[in-house]
Amino acid sequence: MADAAASRGIWARAWTYARHHIPTREGIERNRFLRPVAHRILHPVLWRFTRRSVPRGVALGVVSGILFPFVHAPVAALSALPVRANVPVAVATTLLHNPLTSVPLYFSAYHVGCWVLHWDRAVPGQPIASNVAAHAGWFHTLVAQVGPATIVGLMVISAVLAAVGYVGAGLVWRVRIGRKWRRRTLQRQMQEPV
Repeated sequence: MADAAASRGIWARAWTYARHHIPTREGIERNRFLRPVAHRILHPVLWRFTRRSVPRGVALGVVSGILFPFVHAPVAALSALPVRANVPVAVATTLLHNPLTSVPLYFSAYHVGCWVLHWDRAVPGQPIASNVAAHAGWFHTLVAQVGPATIVGLMVISAVLAAVGYVGAGLVWRVRIGRKWRRRTLQRQMQEPV
């Protein structure tokens, strides 16, 4: 009983903190750095939750969260403008890439990149890259192999996850709307006199 009350208190405090620190439309209008583009960012189409804007926001958030790890929220918000994606969904989806998911993401991106670039194939004789890497040290290995493989892997993973997120958000939207319509029809049927 005490654990439930304590956890409810933690969630209530977290919600209160988030509600007070999430920027409002008025706060964005007053921000001096955003004032030149505020009329575009605050366009009502970008803040509505529709069946087209939400999947676009999910896809943009995933791509910008993975490819731009340090400035993902502003990139997601600005890239939502030309494609008319939902800005809050795009910014919220970037949070999927966080300190807990960074290590598995980069590890899998490296392996996906090696697979895409075919760096795991056996080459007859002694390959030039391994001979150079043996003499150049860790920096050359980082720049010549790990970096390109990780970048290619991040691009592939972001494209695949964006497509999955787009389709998944569209399916969730359809299921949710279908349930609402079924509930409304059932309520109408129950209210009609027999």
